[in-house]
Amino acid sequence: MSSRRGFLQTFLAGAGIFASVKALSAQETSMSHGREGTLTKRKKETAAAEHGGGVPVAQTPDVPDLPFRMDGNVKEFHLIAEPVKQEIIPGRVVDLWGYNGCAPGPTIQITKGDRVRIIVDNHLPEATSMHWHGFEVSSDMDGSPGSSQDPIAPGGRFVYEFTLNQDGTYFYHSHMAMQEMMGMIGAFIMHPKEAHKPRVDKDFVVIMQEYAILPNINVPNSMNMEFNWLTFNGKSGPATTPLVVRHGERVRIRLINLGMDHHPIHLHGHQFVVTGTEGGRQPESTWGPGNTVLVGVAQSRDVEFVASNPGDWMLHCHLPHHMMNQMSSNVGPMSRRNGMPAGLDMERAMGMLRQGSATSEENGPSLGRGLGVGSTAEQAMSNSPLSAGSSMQQHQDMPGMQMRPPDVSKDANSVPGFPQDAFMEGPMMAMDRMVDKPENYGLRPGWSGFMAGMMTFVRVLPPDQYDQIMELRQKQQGKKPMANMPPWSKTMEHNNE
Repeated sequence: MSSRRGFLQTFLAGAGIFASVKALSAQETSMSHGREGTLTKRKKETAAAEHGGGVPVAQTPDVPDLPFRMDGNVKEFHLIAEPVKQEIIPGRVVDLWGYNGCAPGPTIQITKGDRVRIIVDNHLPEATSMHWHGFEVSSDMDGSPGSSQDPIAPGGRFVYEFTLNQDGTYFYHSHMAMQEMMGMIGAFIMHPKEAHKPRVDKDFVVIMQEYAILPNINVPNSMNMEFNWLTFNGKSGPATTPLVVRHGERVRIRLINLGMDHHPIHLHGHQFVVTGTEGGRQPESTWGPGNTVLVGVAQSRDVEFVASNPGDWMLHCHLPHHMMNQMSSNVGPMSRRNGMPAGLDMERAMGMLRQGSATSEENGPSLGRGLGVGSTAEQAMSNSPLSAGSSMQQHQDMPGMQMRPPDVSKDANSVPGFPQDAFMEGPMMAMDRMVDKPENYGLRPGWSGFMAGMMTFVRVLPPDQYDQIMELRQKQQGKKPMANMPPWSKTMEHNNE
């Protein structure tokens, strides 16, 4: 117990969540009252996180829910299409387009049979339109520009209103193709009036997006067909927030894809069944065990499983290039080779860091995109050998970045194929402290060096560890300001109340 207390105390001091060890001691004492106390806490938590009919509210890690207000029997939401600044990983802030200050936009949750009104304001510099993907609504509410409605002009507004008699995992998005590639999508979850059977204890939403963002530039190239930043809910690993569940709970994960690539999503440690698509719930006769599901463009897939295997399990796209950050050919030649590649500081783009992280802006090459000497200068770049090492140290120019020599054999440089282009992306780039959050408490030191792109964890934890993380999360959230809301947000109801 003393070692666990010491580790947790260090974590809390780094995150600035508690001011004293007294609070920690009280927390541990309260967790030691046994099975009865745990069950009571679980009942209260479940009751606070459910709709009527025992339907759990879906959680979208790193993305807020969109609040609503009641106007008679109508649930009224307000969406603002606007440019947003999104930090997809510590130190990498990019200019995207989204809704209500985030990309993807906030998650909308309703119950089958609800009458819904959605006010859409366009704060973009060009026209837009809103399509409700998979909705069975009247043609004039479909949001197809030119056919069902005129585009919403800059500064304009359109009010959508319809009754929804579906349930499942749906989404909304701009129907302007290049705007989709700038981030304009959000989840729209339609819950059944009564929970499906078997009932789930946890319900998560994961939206997949990809961007082509050249070095030293903050705006995605929406015409590019090759992507170097791959995200879950607007974050690239290791900045993604793990899905935290209790051992033994039944879990649903709603996977949504709107981009240019298909994504085979794989879960470690468990088998799951696909229970739903972008068209709604699947008949149970179609369910079959698997651990990888291909989520195609414009599709959603619901997977369900019992979290019966304790541990920290990776959930990720299994395309190798989608498990990397800024490591593709549109960054520049990544291989170590003899020669004189164009551009300055190419060695840093390859991972031979002088300062900052390998994914920070200053470490991108010019590759002829600059002016004057920056675009014409050539510097020698050797295929320098790599040597083994053991100790992990804090990088002097980036306090949160853990640096260590790679673990390689003495004759590694004589082996054909070594080193691979993105070899330096491994444990050299651990940034545990930079992505510190309650959901990461207890992960192995250095874990972040192996998590990039479309990668996160499903953490299946025993009750005491699960409760610790929930306590930490609750205290941290109490210090966060409310998300960006419309002027009348004070009178709104939240759909998880």
